[in-house]
Amino acid sequence: MSATPRNPTPVAPKAPRFHWTYRRVLLLCFVLTLPMINPIVHGDGVGYYAYARAALIQHNLRFEEDWRHANLNFTQSRTRADGQLLPEDYTETGYVSNLFTVGPAILWFPFLLLAHLFVLTCNFLGAQIPANGFSFPYLLAMAIGTASYGFLGLLLAFSLARKYVAEKWAFLAALGVWFGSSLPVYMYFNPAWSHAHSAFVVALFLWYWERTRPTRGTAQWVLLGLIAGLMVDVYFPNGVFLLLPLIESLWAYSAYRATGIRAALNLFAQNLLFLFSIFAATMPTYITRKIIFGGYLRFGAYPNLAWDWSAPHWRSVLFSSDHGLLSWTPLLGIALLGLFFPSRLARTLALYLGIAAAAFYYLIASYPYWDGLSSFGNRFFISLTPIFVFGLALLLASVARRFSSSRNSFVLASAILACFVCWNFGFIVQWGAHLIPVRGPISWSTMIHNQFEVVPREMSTHVRAYVFRRHTLMQQIEQKDIEQLKKGAHP
Repeated sequence: MSATPRNPTPVAPKAPRFHWTYRRVLLLCFVLTLPMINPIVHGDGVGYYAYARAALIQHNLRFEEDWRHANLNFTQSRTRADGQLLPEDYTETGYVSNLFTVGPAILWFPFLLLAHLFVLTCNFLGAQIPANGFSFPYLLAMAIGTASYGFLGLLLAFSLARKYVAEKWAFLAALGVWFGSSLPVYMYFNPAWSHAHSAFVVALFLWYWERTRPTRGTAQWVLLGLIAGLMVDVYFPNGVFLLLPLIESLWAYSAYRATGIRAALNLFAQNLLFLFSIFAATMPTYITRKIIFGGYLRFGAYPNLAWDWSAPHWRSVLFSSDHGLLSWTPLLGIALLGLFFPSRLARTLALYLGIAAAAFYYLIASYPYWDGLSSFGNRFFISLTPIFVFGLALLLASVARRFSSSRNSFVLASAILACFVCWNFGFIVQWGAHLIPVRGPISWSTMIHNQFEVVPREMSTHVRAYVFRRHTLMQQIEQKDIEQLKKGAHP
């Protein structure tokens, strides 16, 4: 019998749980929600999708077929009885006036190319699927692409937040913003619009900017510029986020006496490369503007709108019943509040993100169509998704520090966020079913009555219709939309 050693070799402690656990839960949520995608091109989405479809199928930017194949409301307002487009829909170059951005088409292109190859292969084997970009495989690929980019944006926002707070709070924040904001409408229901793509590219930009901020080298400045250019290609107001590297660089220049003139010159050269990279990445925007509008810096009607830089809509943007950001999606107000309660580690980043959010808010408040017209909540602010996730994560972590039991605080936070999500989902049902006007102000008394009386009673009917009779449901929604527009035009 061997003796037990007096000083046994210490057993190494078990490694902590693999940190991808929360990411796996997020991925599972994404997979489970994929059946909710709505393969449809509708409204503004017609213009965004046209850039991808016409380029892939026709190898040009002639959008007449896209305008004719659009949803009824879109087509009726832009075509004559003989199917020809109205003369005023053409620019001086003879192209259809497509004001929308080309960035979403760039992001969709890999998905649509795979769909096109699939259709061509099936047709070679005997199928008869229209290879025109309008048939179901193309629309499904587009919708899957949109949902995927929306999810990647959330994942990047989660990754950014978890560097500054415990992972569970970043996880809850990502889930809360995912389902408690306007994002699900434009990630699943209206996938041809640009907002889910915008959430992705802004999250990618912020994630990479923050990751490289301490020791960013020349190659990283170039890559950051390429990401920034894509961010602008997707949605022009995203250019606001270029303030972050600008402020960062100005701060570094102000300290050149400590760092030395050589360091300042090196940073200046890197800044020039950054600007050149932005210019290179935004070439698709300049080229399409040149072809369609006749000039590289022509943007259609946007410069001619009555922008008011005194921002008279600053209160309405937040609180109006006409798609106010905080009145329609109150969880986002709580998320923004979190930026005022950062940990010591997160103070600098919270300040940067707060400045970016304030600048974006000022831009939208100055826009004459600040309410987004037909919009769930204020859809423009979906670009701020990673900031909302970061702010909500900071707030959850700050509140949790005041609880003695971390487990109890996690359960309580989950329950509160679930209430916001349920409220948001009911609101989305009302908006989608036209129980409230989709344009203009709504009646809060009607909305609250619907939320507690009508939605619970009719929820199962709407969900079944969306799952099993989606095409018919979309036709009914379209008809309601046309009827409401007629009532608005002829009271």
